[in-house]
Amino acid sequence: MSSAKPWLRHYPSEVAPTYEYPKHNLARILVNTAKKYPDNSALYFMGKTLRYKELLEASYRFANGLKEMGILPGERVAIMLPNCPSAVIAYFGTLMMGGIVVQTSPLYMERELVHQLSDSGAKAIVTLDLLFERVQKAKSKTQIEHIIVTSIKDYLPFPKNWLYPIKMKKDGAKLAVEYGDGVSNFKKLLGESSASPICVEVDAEQDLALLQYTGGTTGISKGVMLTHFNMVANTYQTRNWCYQGQFGEERYLGALPCFHVFGLTVLLNQAMLLAGMLILIPKFDIDLILTTINKLRPTIFPGAPTMYVALINHKRIKDYDISSINVCVSGSAPLPLEVQERFEELTGGRLIEGYGLTEASPVTHANPVLGYRKIGTIGIPFPDTEAKVVNPDSGEEMPIGEIGELIIRGPQVMKGYWNRERETSLTIKEGWLYTGDMARMDDDGFFAIVDRKKDLIIAGGYNIYPREIEEILYEHPAVQEAAVAGIPDQYRGETVKAFVVLKSGMTLTEKELELWCRERLAAYKVPRRIEFRESLPKTMVGKVLRRQLLEEEQKQSS
Repeated sequence: MSSAKPWLRHYPSEVAPTYEYPKHNLARILVNTAKKYPDNSALYFMGKTLRYKELLEASYRFANGLKEMGILPGERVAIMLPNCPSAVIAYFGTLMMGGIVVQTSPLYMERELVHQLSDSGAKAIVTLDLLFERVQKAKSKTQIEHIIVTSIKDYLPFPKNWLYPIKMKKDGAKLAVEYGDGVSNFKKLLGESSASPICVEVDAEQDLALLQYTGGTTGISKGVMLTHFNMVANTYQTRNWCYQGQFGEERYLGALPCFHVFGLTVLLNQAMLLAGMLILIPKFDIDLILTTINKLRPTIFPGAPTMYVALINHKRIKDYDISSINVCVSGSAPLPLEVQERFEELTGGRLIEGYGLTEASPVTHANPVLGYRKIGTIGIPFPDTEAKVVNPDSGEEMPIGEIGELIIRGPQVMKGYWNRERETSLTIKEGWLYTGDMARMDDDGFFAIVDRKKDLIIAGGYNIYPREIEEILYEHPAVQEAAVAGIPDQYRGETVKAFVVLKSGMTLTEKELELWCRERLAAYKVPRRIEFRESLPKTMVGKVLRRQLLEEEQKQSS
């Protein structure tokens, strides 16, 4: 077994290579924990704490409220909320009554919203008063029958709940909502609905828990069908990997958005499984994050590299005590080595890089939290997860150390794409998920992502992987963030362009940065063009939108 799976010899002794995963409704995670730890703090939000028994009762009320509205098991309920208690209640409540959750980004504009709501056929949407106008405009082009409106102030302590509307009006925000005619108030709905327990039985391996839309960083956003079993298995896989977590003791810093599948699995589901306290941060604000760590002493901080970059480069980082953090799992984008080393130095905790994708619920690989790890790799496959590197054309397995497409098989792999049979058949073949990521595996079974297949730059016949160049750029002491993309070139077909954000107060010329790269890279990989920018366009999880950079580039050159 070990020869086919060389990574197994690097498993910590506490982690078994295979487990039995419960086959039940995903919401059962909350039900079970709330029965065992009713008085433990479940959620902390801007000064207000909700205990497990309160969260469970509110979720039951929401589930019964949806049933009263006529929502049936198997129907889709969209949740368009930042990290706040209403988002958690709506999520578990929908699952409890057998509905399918459609997580929707609060940043979506009308066009994106219409695509997702009409593609999923959602019957109801839970949103903020702040976003109501946008949702109302989109509604007529979708099958939405019910809009359930909550507000940030719904779960703020006194006097914040009283001051919030005053501040928002000062800032010019529109909070007015006309209720009735398919528009309901979230708190009123909970108050008027039954608190009787409900958690429907499901066929965990067939019934969907989520329709989770891909980020759309490479084109049109597709609905990924994740079953209850997919999500439960990945929650337990993550728990077994991070076996050091103590029941009822951990505090999770919820800076990752829970409408993203990474946030759902490693934050929300994980915290609920372990009876931890989830500290909900509605939007990433580095000052708020540092103050929160200093005051509330979270122990676990999953995030994206951009979050750790912002933290280690904060001008007053030394004024805060961030030593409570024991474990950070970084995902969603490559983690630069410089960032990892500096973060561990500041916290004394472990920052490990992992890997996942929406189509796998999402986590498939990670470095061991303690023990042997390899910096610059995504680590080794999770328990019950198989991985191979194959030739993208022939599908044959590549020799150790050679680059090919990463493919994955395991209990967390999606059922397929919603209403897209052709795309499903191209992505899942004989149970293997073709990730579209180019990778290599070493003798120890550690995998390294080289880049997206779609991001490969072919310049003058050479294959160039942007990530390698980005690593070199990050090593420069003046560079805070960098992204590399291939742009059209008459002579080479494509050429390398770097988009660079400098650290505050630092200066750097194109010539100096080009020289830095020339000393460290083969000539054909050196960026031919460099653009210094104030910021890089990113998704909510901090993944750089290379597509947007290329679209901006095309506009400038046309």
